[in-house]
Amino acid sequence: MSIDSKQASPREARIPLLSTEEMSPAQRQIYDQVVSGPRGQMIGPLRAAIHSPELAALWSEFGEFLRYRTCLPPRLNELAILITARRWTSQVEWCVHARACMTAGMPQTVIEAIGAKRAPIFSDAADLEVYEFARTLQQSGQVNEEIYAAIQRRWKTRGVVELTAVIGYYTMVAITLNAHRLPLPDGSEALPFEDDLVTLPPGRLGAVS
Repeated sequence: MSIDSKQASPREARIPLLSTEEMSPAQRQIYDQVVSGPRGQMIGPLRAAIHSPELAALWSEFGEFLRYRTCLPPRLNELAILITARRWTSQVEWCVHARACMTAGMPQTVIEAIGAKRAPIFSDAADLEVYEFARTLQQSGQVNEEIYAAIQRRWKTRGVVELTAVIGYYTMVAITLNAHRLPLPDGSEALPFEDDLVTLPPGRLGAVS
């Protein structure tokens, strides 16, 4: 999934990325809360949101719930985030959540297929259901009855509501990262640059190598 540097989009941030010494007391309080929490670092959209401390405080609390405390298993939560990151070619989002998705148990072959815009092969129907829900919602703005019912049947109404919220929230994350050109962490590989939103193919069930 690495690319030639000439193909990469420019990654110089369009806004100041504040050091802790440059932060106001309100900003520093939010920063300290973020780095002492489950994220452990501030490398994503909160680097932009912190310019509006009230926004950053609300953003951080909402995002922490949707990443770490939904009723969905981390593997599925991270898969939905990863599909959103690929739809928008959001480099930082992809970098962070490709690693998290693999740590949560998603096979590397699935992650690589999504990165390369190939049809992923899933061994678990629950994975395929979340992939199709997130993929079709991102690409058409709708979810068909069969996919919706499958998610609701497996994860109940709370699950389908939270999954939809995860996709919506991480869309906001993606466009924030893209609009302000927040940089990748040092040493990270970039996705191929895309001029348009990415269309992912349907997934399927099968043996995962």
